Amino acid sequence: MSFTFPAWFAPHSRQSACDGPKGARVLSLAAAFLLWAPLQASAGADSSERPPAYERVPYSLPTESKFEVSGIAVLPDGRAALTLRKGEVWILENPLEDPAKARYRLFASGLHEPLGLTWHEGALYTTQRSEVTRMEDRDGDGVADTYETAAKGWGLSGNYHEYAYGPIFDRAGNLWVTLNVTIGNPAKLAGHRGGAPLWRGWAMRQAPGGDLLPVAAGFRSPFGLGLNAEGDVFATDQQGNWWGTCPLIHVRPGRFYGHADSIPDTRRPESPVKDPGTLPTGVTVVEAAARIPGFALPAVWFPYVKMGQSTTGIVCNQTGGGFGPFERQLFIGDFTLAQVNRVFLEKVDGEYQGACFPFMDQLQSAVLQMAFLKDGSMIVGESNRGWNSLGSRSFGLERIRWTGRMPFELQTMEARSDGFRLTFTEPLASPKSLTPAQFTLTSYTYLYHVTYGSPETATQPVGVEKIQVSADGRTVDLTCSGLRAGFVHQLMLGPLQSASGQALRYDRAYYTLNRIPAAP
Repeated sequence: MSFTFPAWFAPHSRQSACDGPKGARVLSLAAAFLLWAPLQASAGADSSERPPAYERVPYSLPTESKFEVSGIAVLPDGRAALTLRKGEVWILENPLEDPAKARYRLFASGLHEPLGLTWHEGALYTTQRSEVTRMEDRDGDGVADTYETAAKGWGLSGNYHEYAYGPIFDRAGNLWVTLNVTIGNPAKLAGHRGGAPLWRGWAMRQAPGGDLLPVAAGFRSPFGLGLNAEGDVFATDQQGNWWGTCPLIHVRPGRFYGHADSIPDTRRPESPVKDPGTLPTGVTVVEAAARIPGFALPAVWFPYVKMGQSTTGIVCNQTGGGFGPFERQLFIGDFTLAQVNRVFLEKVDGEYQGACFPFMDQLQSAVLQMAFLKDGSMIVGESNRGWNSLGSRSFGLERIRWTGRMPFELQTMEARSDGFRLTFTEPLASPKSLTPAQFTLTSYTYLYHVTYGSPETATQPVGVEKIQVSADGRTVDLTCSGLRAGFVHQLMLGPLQSASGQALRYDRAYYTLNRIPAAP
C-alpha cells in the first residue's frame, strides 16, 4: 500500500492524505521508520559516562489551547512570541527559566492559520492565509490593540493546501513571503470565478512603503523562509511532484526552481521570471538545469529519509558561540521525522552549495519552527497538524541547550577541485593510522518529473585515492576521483574517535556539489 502526505508532509506516494485510509498512513510511516532507524543506529553516541553536548527539555504548555506552534519570534526583552496554527499568538514570559514552570500570556487571536512570526520595528508580523498582519500593543497592557494589513495581493480559492508562509525582513527592510501551490483543484466556493489563484508557488517581496511583488517562481510547499549569516534569503521546499527530495533554495529574483504550477503567472506582464516553456520530464535534475531557461538548482538537497522527509523552518546560528561549534550555520526542521538538521554553506563561482548533517532527532513532535533565545539556546515549535510524524505527541514546545561540552562531529565539509576538505570539531585520535578506506563516497541525483518524488538515480561510487591530515589533527583532505557537478556526494565515515576519547556523534554527511571549484 502507498500513501501520499499532503503539502509539507511528503513521503513517496500518489494519493491524497485526506482521501487515504488510516491504515495506509500508518504503513507509510512504518516503512519510513524502517529506513530511518538503521541510520540512527549507525550514528555514534556520546559515552554514557559523559554528560551530553546538547540537552533538550519540553516546556509545560497552557491547557486552554491546542498548542501547535507555527511561528516563533524572540522579542527584544528576551521573551518568546509564539503563533499557534489555529489562530492565536501567545507570549512565553520566561523562556530561559525552568521549562516546567513556563508562564504564558495570550497576545492576539482570531487569525487564519498563521504560519510564521517575526518582530520588526516595534511590532509582531505574521502571515495569515490572505495577508501579512502587523500586530501591536499600543497601550502596554500585554494584548494586541491593532491588527493592520501589512501586505497582501495573492490569490485564494479555499483549497486547504493554499498555505502562506512568513514573513521575514531582509537587511534592507524588505518583507518576504512564500506561497504554497494549490495542489489539486481550486475549491469552488461562493464567488468562485475559475482559473488558478494568483502567484501560487511564488516567493513575494515588498519594499518599505511599496507593493507586494513577485520575485521567483517554481516552488511547491516552501514552508521554511529565513536569512543566512550574510543576509541572503533562503527557502525550504517539500518533496513531491517535480521535487525528487526536499531542497534548500537560495531565493533570487527572476529564477525558476522547477515546479510547473507557477508557470501560468510567468506570462503576466509584471512577472520577473521568463516563461520556461514546455518542461522536459523523465530527465535528471542536472539535465533539466541545462535545458530549462532560468532554472536554478537548489543550494542543498536533503536525501530522502536519510535527512528527513519534509523540511520546514530555517534559523541561522549567530549566537556568538552560545550554541556550540556551528556558528553561522543553518538549522533546518523536518516535519515527518521530528528532527532538526544542520547545513554548512559556501560559495563556489558566486553560487551557494554545501553539506547537510544530522543534528537532533527524536523530538516530541513534527518540527515546524525554531529560534535562538538570548542565551544561545534553541526553542523549537512543533505540531503534526493531525497528520503522521515520529514523536510521542501531536504538538509541543522544546528547548535545546548546548551544555558546554564539545561534541565530536564533522563541523564542515568543503569542496575542493580534487575532492573535499573535512574539518572536525575536535582533533582525531591517532591521525597517522587513518586510511582512505575509512571515508566512503557515493554520488547520485534525482529525476525531474511530474511524478511524486524520485529514487536516487545515476548512482556511482567516488574513489577516495588518498588522504592528508593537518598537523592539528582536525582537518582531513580527501583526494577523490569521479566527482560529478550537480550531484549529491554522500560521505560515510568509518569508526573514528577524537583525541578526547569520544565517538562520532553522527557518521555521515551529504554535499550537493553543484560546481566543482577551479584548481588553485
